Amino acid sequence: MAKVNLLPWRAERRKARQREFYSLLGGAAIGALALGLLVSFFYSEQIDGQNRRNTYLTEQIALLDAKIEEIKALDAEKDRLLRRKEVIEQLQANRSQMVHLFDELVRTIPEGVRLTSVKQDGDKLTLEGQSQSNARVSAYMRNIETSGWMTNPDLSVIEARGGDKTLPYAFNLSLTLTKPGQVIGPDGKPVMGPDGKPLMAPTTTAGANGTATLAAPGAQPAVAAPTPAAASSALPPAAPTVPAKPAAASPAASSKGGASQ
Repeated sequence: MAKVNLLPWRAERRKARQREFYSLLGGAAIGALALGLLVSFFYSEQIDGQNRRNTYLTEQIALLDAKIEEIKALDAEKDRLLRRKEVIEQLQANRSQMVHLFDELVRTIPEGVRLTSVKQDGDKLTLEGQSQSNARVSAYMRNIETSGWMTNPDLSVIEARGGDKTLPYAFNLSLTLTKPGQVIGPDGKPVMGPDGKPLMAPTTTAGANGTATLAAPGAQPAVAAPTPAAASSALPPAAPTVPAKPAAASPAASSKGGASQ
């Protein structure tokens, strides 16, 4: 006799498949959630690490900026000290220049010329004055050319004015201050050396045998040894010899002589 299964097996199988589907779906959701959490945690760590590196770089940049500002302050102080040193060196080098300048002004000014104003701007000197004639001014410029402390005279203005009848001409003269032996360029300005100082021409000194010796700029001239002839000529003259006077005869001897006669 055939057996017939009257139980609802199809419904049970459907429920079993549903349970299996829901379990797989829950596992996939849990796996996706865990994977999402892991990815989020990984990127969060990456972002935190980059933020820490950025913070470190910002702090180091701030330290470097402070050091750069300190270096700039030191450079400014260095430049200020160097400028002060250059001014002191220039004043030390030109300490006697004013004395020589006024001495040269007195020595070079000819008769019939009078200075009314003297202005100095660095190496430039501007002279204003009055003269009897144009020839007096020309003579003054020639004297300046031959001076060792002034050079390159440039006459800018000369005109006749009726204020002073003895000195009717007023002139304006500019020149360049220099030193004896200083090299002057074609433009009339001192030639500067590699160290920024005026270039000095080498001096020549005559040797004992008549040969010229080239000395370095600023060096003291060598003193030649005196020759025997020069040494003998430098000695003081000997005192003249005075002839001895004959001895006077004693009175006793003269009386004896008379008695014998």
